[in-house]
Amino acid sequence: SKRRLDEAQMAASAEDNENLVPVTVLTGFLGSGKTTLLNHILTATHGKKIAVIENEFGDVGIDDELLQKNSKVQADEEIIEMMNGCICCTVRQDLIVVLEKLAKRVKAGTLKLDGIIIETTGMADPAPVAQTFFVDDKVKSFARLDGIVTLVDAKHIEQHLDEEKPEGAENEAVEQVAFADRILLN
Repeated sequence: SKRRLDEAQMAASAEDNENLVPVTVLTGFLGSGKTTLLNHILTATHGKKIAVIENEFGDVGIDDELLQKNSKVQADEEIIEMMNGCICCTVRQDLIVVLEKLAKRVKAGTLKLDGIIIETTGMADPAPVAQTFFVDDKVKSFARLDGIVTLVDAKHIEQHLDEEKPEGAENEAVEQVAFADRILLN
């Protein structure tokens, strides 16, 4: 009957979803600890193959020295393989272009990924990044949005949340907290 067909479609959809690479959007205000966390993920021995996609516009960015010391292969300049198996990518162009490059390598069998972390800049609203996983068909066939994690600097969050913005301007800290699936206090 129709109900069994719907249940079968939902089960197939859930199974397909499991085959997609889970993506976490990492957001947080300047100084909340995003770069420190990403540096740890890129160098720790955790047994996971995680692609870290960093926005080039970041204030500090992932330390170039750290990348040189811990990278195995300098393949193409945007995708660097780390000694612990993680991948570090820099978005100099469209996020979709970088995701498609990763998808191509995964489909070709030259890269296996347990997950992807996309770092947004400190002033960024995570919504447009999250939207990428619902609007682009190529991205939807490769990866799924697993969640949005917001790093919060416990000492300064109150002043960021209370900050008065001009008419029509968004308070980015409020947006980041509102969109978060998880909030990590630092």
